[in-house]
Amino acid sequence: MKPIETIPWFWFGWVVSWLAAAFWSDRTAARPRFGAEAPYRIVLLFGTSMLFARQFGAQFAAPLTFPLPAVFGWGLVAVACLGFAFCWWARVHLGRLWSGHVTKKAGHRVVRTGPYALVRHPIYTGVLVAALATSLLEQNLVAIAGAAVMTVGFFLKARVEEAFLRSELGASVYDDYRSRVPMLMPRFTPRPRGSTSA
Repeated sequence: MKPIETIPWFWFGWVVSWLAAAFWSDRTAARPRFGAEAPYRIVLLFGTSMLFARQFGAQFAAPLTFPLPAVFGWGLVAVACLGFAFCWWARVHLGRLWSGHVTKKAGHRVVRTGPYALVRHPIYTGVLVAALATSLLEQNLVAIAGAAVMTVGFFLKARVEEAFLRSELGASVYDDYRSRVPMLMPRFTPRPRGSTSA
């Protein structure tokens, strides 16, 4: 089996396992109005459709002509799997506070440890890593654009989530966390002493 034939199965396995664990969550105490969530949902649906357009037989998503060495292809599969593993690390670490939507759970608090000490939205980061690896493996501009659109979608979702949690949990609590930890991409250099910018 080739890398390009393998990657959809990893996505399928991740989605199934993710849905199967959906019951492991506390009850929802509050959530934003539907209109606030609609824009990012539309963008994410559009981006995901673009990412997998070739897999569904879309002729406009034909692969580029240059050959991809097998070792590079399997390397991209490994990167995608690391992205899924990062998602699961965050999911397990978050525990029953997790939700597939923007919500406030009963007893909600700001989680600052584990992957949440690296980025404020590690699940989104993990999915985007997998999406980028998949788009490069797909070798077509539509898939690469799809990964970019998904990035915009998760950025919009993160903004909605943070505004909602800031209002629900208290501005001072969430602003302190936001000042110390970046949104989606970990810092690779130490934060300057005394700095409060994210």
